[in-house]
Amino acid sequence: MNYSNVKKNVFVILAVLSAVCLGDRMILKQGQTLTGQILAEKEKEVVMDIGVTVLVIPKSDILQYEYTESFDIADVNASDDISQSENAHTLYRTAELEKTTVEKCVDRVAEAVVKVGTPAGLGSGFFINEDGYLITNCHVIEKETKIEVTVFKKSDTGFEKRKFKSVRIEAVNPFLDLALLKVEDLGDEKVKFAYLGNVDKLRVGEPVFAIGTPLGLERTVTDGVISTTSRSFEGLVYLQTTAAINPGNSGGPLFNLAGEVVGVTNMGYIFFGGLGFAIPANYVKDFIKNRESFAYDKDNPNTGFRYTQPDSRRIENNPKFLNDTNKSKEGQR
Repeated sequence: MNYSNVKKNVFVILAVLSAVCLGDRMILKQGQTLTGQILAEKEKEVVMDIGVTVLVIPKSDILQYEYTESFDIADVNASDDISQSENAHTLYRTAELEKTTVEKCVDRVAEAVVKVGTPAGLGSGFFINEDGYLITNCHVIEKETKIEVTVFKKSDTGFEKRKFKSVRIEAVNPFLDLALLKVEDLGDEKVKFAYLGNVDKLRVGEPVFAIGTPLGLERTVTDGVISTTSRSFEGLVYLQTTAAINPGNSGGPLFNLAGEVVGVTNMGYIFFGGLGFAIPANYVKDFIKNRESFAYDKDNPNTGFRYTQPDSRRIENNPKFLNDTNKSKEGQR
């Protein structure tokens, strides 16, 4: 049903429903507020289910709208690649959000960033949806199966740490240095997640910031600018940034000033400031979309198991049974 044909009759119903229903919210330029479920965001219109009907609303009539699970109101000029089919069949979400300050962005996205720990070390990561799927670097969890994810939840006194130890490896791509994990012991809890941004709109000199756990220092924020969007290393293109990237930042998000993830931090030079690198978000999207091609296989010894070297022999001489064997052979000659 087209929005233009029913809006006059629906607004009376909406005045009652919006006061009692929870859901995605939309404010029209005429002042009306719609509450329901946003089904799809297209180039020129938004499809919304308000319960009594489904409206197709031109973006030219929309002032602003927000998702209940979103951390802020979305800009009406939604990304061209947002579609109902994408939201339904991919694990991540995209949206073109309004740019603001680093301080406000950190407040929005801080809960989406996690610490990823293994017996061999630690890194960072970030949730891509409310169901516990998260992205980190492959080298953070490579050859490990015992993984712990620490989530930082906002509370009245700051942040409260919650640790989850039931973490499944969904997919691993060593070439891109990306890994997809799933926290399985969340129960009914829905986590905060970060949106993936559009790297094609990223510009050299644009401010960005990273959140992670460098050298074990939890929830560290570093900011800088994009130095280049096309730095080539070993056949891949990386984002280069002046935001400080140190060991422990690996796998964490690099945000623009809209709070969208534009890259996954994975390299930095400790002794040379201003040289940080991140995997572009478009690589991350392709990795998630094609995750079945990189699915983790517990029976494959190259995907998740660390084989330690045996202890060296304390006695260098041959064992007695070998000496006895050698003597018997000499006696037979």
